Amino acid sequence: MMNTDTLERIQATPKLRSKPLVETRFFRQFKSSLGNVVPPLVIMSLLLLIWEILCSGEGARLPAPSKVITDTWELITNPFYNNGGSDVGMAWQILASLERVAIGYSLAVVVGVALGVLVGQSTWALRGLDPLFQVLRTVPPLAWLPLSLAGFQDGNPSAIFVIFITAIWPIIINTSVGIRNIPEDYRNVSRVIQHNGVEYFWKIMLPAAAPYIFSGLRIGVGLSWLAIVAAEMLIGGVGIGFFIWDAWNSSLISDIVLALVYVGIVGFILDRCVAWVGNKITRGTSAA
Repeated sequence: MMNTDTLERIQATPKLRSKPLVETRFFRQFKSSLGNVVPPLVIMSLLLLIWEILCSGEGARLPAPSKVITDTWELITNPFYNNGGSDVGMAWQILASLERVAIGYSLAVVVGVALGVLVGQSTWALRGLDPLFQVLRTVPPLAWLPLSLAGFQDGNPSAIFVIFITAIWPIIINTSVGIRNIPEDYRNVSRVIQHNGVEYFWKIMLPAAAPYIFSGLRIGVGLSWLAIVAAEMLIGGVGIGFFIWDAWNSSLISDIVLALVYVGIVGFILDRCVAWVGNKITRGTSAA
């Protein structure tokens, strides 16, 4: 039997209350979110402070962040105005650029994946086409613009072609590498199950190569956004690239800074969207 001293010590010991599992998970997720958000905010705040200090004095050639906000407040608060022609809000400028990117990039995805599968599957195609691809992919995107203008005689399809020819190379190369790196065990299982060509393509080839394919798609969408901004500076019309060039000709430096901020944000969102789709399809095996 317990003696009196032992019983008193047990009763005096404070009882530990176990935290609910839901609460523990919530705080763990909250700390993780803070860890991802706080460092970028701190770095961004420091950079903005340095920028403000350097550009606030007399003789500064670039506007400070406070001046950029003041000068472009109308563009920020009214992004959907439309006065006709190229005099439209920032939202319409970005949407016009995104429309061109969507068409050119989609074409690059279809053609690039098809050619990548061909080069990855066929040794003959690899030897015949790969040297050509390696040469053409080194041509700067804007170098294709005069040729496309001569062929299409119109700025819009020319810009779409530049996007297509810019995005297609990383898609082809990454897809072909992914196809060539399919484990031999997968191929042997497909032979045992006696898959036909279509079944092998959908059930073995694409799932196994998907991480490589989506790596190429992410590179391609980033290059597409870079190319359209540069191409629109030359073709004119409505688009974020032409907006930047027109602002430069009008000496509206604050407008240029605002446009660059939007370009960066949209490019980041495009990359994250492709990465999210890739993680869903590959179940987290593609690089985020």
